[in-house]
Amino acid sequence: MLAGTELAQAGPLARSCLIPTERFLSLAPGSIGVQAYERKQLLERVEREGATVGAEIPETIEIDEVSLDLQAFVFETRQQDSIPSTHRERVEDVKTKLRRERVARKERLESAEISRETGEQLVESIIGIDRALHALDDLDSADLEQERAAAEMGDRKRWVRFLQQALGQDDTNDRRAQNGGVGP
Repeated sequence: MLAGTELAQAGPLARSCLIPTERFLSLAPGSIGVQAYERKQLLERVEREGATVGAEIPETIEIDEVSLDLQAFVFETRQQDSIPSTHRERVEDVKTKLRRERVARKERLESAEISRETGEQLVESIIGIDRALHALDDLDSADLEQERAAAEMGDRKRWVRFLQQALGQDDTNDRRAQNGGVGP
């Protein structure tokens, strides 16, 4: 993307082809944009398995005209051992906004008249958003690990109880017999 000074240094032809849009420069009508095959390649990069491997989380990102220090937010959030419920709501809110922004940028990549350079910037920003989402989604895995461990312990207890019943070593059967077959 051409910054203010770069745009001023660009020739009149370059300036006449570029018009500002919401957050990126777009091509003016009549100028040459990204070709269909290039657009397809850009979209494939976004959807590629492992696209976020080695990708960096953007330092800042603008969502709904508000700038978010995304890299710092993700880093600080991941440093906490457990996320308090008040901060968890903020994390969920940021994740929702990031997903919406990802969809908006991908739709722009799919259908807007953009230059190859703008397309590359969109791809990099989408991959960066994906990287941030993966990092924030991994926070939930700690809770899932605890739930999985609790479920595994419950399964073990049920299995032991089943084996005891099958081998005739169940305490509850002995108590039922003592009570005349009623209750444990």
